Amino acid sequence: MTRLVMKFGGTSVATLDRIKRVAKRVGREVANGHEVIVIVSAMSGKTNELVGWVNETSPFYDAREYDAVVSSGENVTAGLMALTLQEMDIPARSWQGWQVPVLTDGAHGAARILDIPTANLDAKFAEGMKVAVIAGFQGISPEGRIATLGRGGSDTTAVAFAAAHKAVRCDIYTDVDGVYTTDPRISSKARKLERIAFEEMLELASLGAKVLQTRSVELAMRFKVKLRVLSSFDEYDETAGTLVCDEEEIMESKAVAGVAYSRDEAKVTLISVADKPGIAAAIFGPLADAGVNVDMIVQNISEEGRTDMTFSCPVDQVSRADRAMSDAKAAGKIDYTELLADKEVAKVSVVGIGMRSHAGVAARMFQSLRDENINIKVITTSEIKISVLIERKYMELAVQALHDCFELEKA
Repeated sequence: MTRLVMKFGGTSVATLDRIKRVAKRVGREVANGHEVIVIVSAMSGKTNELVGWVNETSPFYDAREYDAVVSSGENVTAGLMALTLQEMDIPARSWQGWQVPVLTDGAHGAARILDIPTANLDAKFAEGMKVAVIAGFQGISPEGRIATLGRGGSDTTAVAFAAAHKAVRCDIYTDVDGVYTTDPRISSKARKLERIAFEEMLELASLGAKVLQTRSVELAMRFKVKLRVLSSFDEYDETAGTLVCDEEEIMESKAVAGVAYSRDEAKVTLISVADKPGIAAAIFGPLADAGVNVDMIVQNISEEGRTDMTFSCPVDQVSRADRAMSDAKAAGKIDYTELLADKEVAKVSVVGIGMRSHAGVAARMFQSLRDENINIKVITTSEIKISVLIERKYMELAVQALHDCFELEKA
């Protein structure tokens, strides 16, 4: 028998009625001859509630106990799903992370999966189990404690199980019916993509698209797991959703596949930094140690041994960056005159593997923004993406303009 992984997010299992609805989908796949591994998230809103309880109880909490509390939401969903399937006369049982086991490192709250031995599930499937319902987002640390994978971790759980069990496909059921050329809430012309390459999806996820967790796409690309993103609220259709796959499986690539945005960005500039060997390490080492997620980096031309260094980061990390730089300056590690932070910027990006073979994408992008009188503050590029920082108030206009510029509404 072939194995199929199906992952259901929080909105898909938010109520008992919705659990029954998705259980019928699982039943169809069993009837199609699959052994099914179902990964479930906590019911919608439950994780936030649990996190709130932890913060209210202990603002400076023990991360191990945090994991013990917040992982319980997935356990509840897994048990309810298994019971629902049993009521449908489908042999099913629930599994918590430690029972599989999902082996992780010890980074509680943001653990990484190290291995998923298949022996326990293999044995139960051999005994007649048709569906294994796995509590997503969780595993067991080397110390034998529950460890969670961070927000969106159930996506990563699903892909990891698909890789470990050599599943024919990993279906990610969400509240959207696929991956779009941009956010449909911003552009009414946004078009659902039938296929998208792993690299494009990875860039879009890291640049602000909320459809899939970045780590799950990284895993899928590494282990060549076919991912399908589809809605649990649409009628059953084997061709529904968007397939995330190898570049080779896409016949013809347009220059740009999609436009992504990140609203809550900040631009930080260190004015008049002493320009000498090792200065970049002296700046970005302390920022990394402080947990600041630096993205775009620009260094000005040096004049009289001084330069300006600009970088972007999430707007809620500006104070952390300021403190890290002040401490480094006080310790004599760096020398600068002033730190300026612009908290009213957004990042807008165009992504496409077709950029490798299409010239002039940057020129068209910049011309489009100029036509809308949108000033670019910072630019960064890679082989398949171009990102700019602009004033936040122009973000939606920029997304719409770029979507039109590259005619993404056309297949």
